[in-house]
Amino acid sequence: MEKTKDLADLSSLSERKRRDSFGMFDGYDSCSEDTSSSSSSDESEEEVAPLPSSLPIIKNNGQVYTYPDGKSGMATCEMCGMVGVRDAFYSKTKRFCSVSCSRSYSSNSKKASILARLQGKPPTKKAKVLQKKPLVAKLAAYAQYKATLKNQSVNKAPVTVEGFSWGNYITSNNTAAAPVTCFRHAPMGNCWGDIAEGVRVEVPNTDSNLPTKVFWISGIVKLAGFNALLRYEGFENDSSLDFWCNICGPDVHPVGWCATSGKPLVPPQTIQHKYTNWKAFLVKRLTGAKTLPPDFSQKVSESMQYPFKPSMRVEVVDKTHLCRTRVAVVDSVIGGRLRLVYEESEDKTDDFWCHMYSPLIHPIGWSRSIGHRFKRTDILKKQESNYDAPSHLFTKVKDIEQGSEWFKEGMKLEAIDPLNLSAICVATIRKVLADGYLMIGIDGSEAADGSDWFCYHASSPSIFPVGFCEINKIELTPPRGYTKLPFKWFDYLRETGSIAAPVKLFNKEVPNHGFRVGMKLEAVDLMEPRLVCVATVTRIIHRLLRIHFDGWEDEYDQWVDCESSDLYPVGWCQLTGYQLQPPAPQSNKDSQSNISKQKKKSKSQPYKGHKKNFRKPGIRP
Repeated sequence: MEKTKDLADLSSLSERKRRDSFGMFDGYDSCSEDTSSSSSSDESEEEVAPLPSSLPIIKNNGQVYTYPDGKSGMATCEMCGMVGVRDAFYSKTKRFCSVSCSRSYSSNSKKASILARLQGKPPTKKAKVLQKKPLVAKLAAYAQYKATLKNQSVNKAPVTVEGFSWGNYITSNNTAAAPVTCFRHAPMGNCWGDIAEGVRVEVPNTDSNLPTKVFWISGIVKLAGFNALLRYEGFENDSSLDFWCNICGPDVHPVGWCATSGKPLVPPQTIQHKYTNWKAFLVKRLTGAKTLPPDFSQKVSESMQYPFKPSMRVEVVDKTHLCRTRVAVVDSVIGGRLRLVYEESEDKTDDFWCHMYSPLIHPIGWSRSIGHRFKRTDILKKQESNYDAPSHLFTKVKDIEQGSEWFKEGMKLEAIDPLNLSAICVATIRKVLADGYLMIGIDGSEAADGSDWFCYHASSPSIFPVGFCEINKIELTPPRGYTKLPFKWFDYLRETGSIAAPVKLFNKEVPNHGFRVGMKLEAVDLMEPRLVCVATVTRIIHRLLRIHFDGWEDEYDQWVDCESSDLYPVGWCQLTGYQLQPPAPQSNKDSQSNISKQKKKSKSQPYKGHKKNFRKPGIRP
């Protein structure tokens, strides 16, 4: 809501909402009956504007909110029945929450219903109608806010992992987390704005002995993805009551929310003695500070609406034969991640997890259109309730002009092995498909029938020109059985009579992704894509990230593109309700290769090829 900027015209104060220096109502109710009601209606129908590039600045415009000091207890309005902190109530007797209620109380026609309310009897129908409109408007606004939160993913309930806390983990290791702006596919990734240290918010006050839920203003001390370390105003350099919370959670609000929602602001009891005039303290502390946009919670809700729905049919890679696709049905959607059940799975246990933006899923008919292998589904297995996902829901690949100088069968290159994501290997183009797609095989490790070929688009950041690893000091995995070591591309091309794919055909775009070595994040274990784990960026080569899973050995690291939809900010699992896999306990580190990791990767069938020491097959987008 736009803040009032011109308060010079005092005659208009009774006909419009007065704002205090923090963008809040002047007291719990300073609106006239007519203007409050119409304003509430206008707000509900107004189209929500996008988040501004900079956060709202709290201004001191002379209208001061009476901040309760928490020392005088609670009071109940004798007119409308609203409960609040006594010091915030109107008049010396503190019998009413506003001027409106005080004036309404003098009406003889309402005395009977008032008496009934005070005696605990249910109000009459007439009494309900005569309740002051400002309260009704505020309650309606709050109800609308709660409804917005309810419309978010049904799985949004916080998921806690016993013994693990991101806040404690970040603090104890003195590490940083990748900012939300690094993850364009995550909620709020495109509209995070200027949320940073120093931004003020209103949150529940847990340091209070009052019987009702009260709030206080806190400032962001440190950001870690969606999570923020908050400190109550008034604690200065005292960190004893600092606490971590998810900024996108339902209990975090912009400054001014309490006033518009009729919620009391009460300072923590630990510091109540520090100031006798909390109003003056907050005016000084908050003037010029930034807070969240007023529509922040609605933007969070909108960013967590996903177009893919259960029963939609898609084509997805066959996890047992990488060279082909199969039809699968969306079973569930959590945070944009899809649990796909292969259509021929009668008991619905043969599944595959990926993000809705993954390059591994396609609309029905995609395989035929480009000449990709496809496993047909028995038509009798198709259920009438299932329907094809609309083609516009899928990620569009970059348009590429296939000129005379294009990829050809037999050309050599370097590629991330989808069955060993910690390795970049010597590879060969085995087949050129339509629309820029390529079938690629790992030299020296291919199955005779080509069942382990895999499909990459020509613009994929997971394929590289010959010499990429040498230039960037990355260990290149030579073909299995190749004995002329150290591996030299010049000798290998001459021995095999091959040519290298032209360098100019590869994707050389490097976005300003914002990742730094050492940053923490939540990452999908692509060898078992249903798992999202605590992880760290350990190396950055242009747009290529080396992801290490905390607590596990380096052999389980994975090369991932900076724009991969399988990377998420710290706090993503808690926000979406997805289960987070904590770091492996140090006591189990010695037995990871033999026991712990095998249990962790128990879903896919064993790969029968050359990587006998690796866990289970996975797919690298």
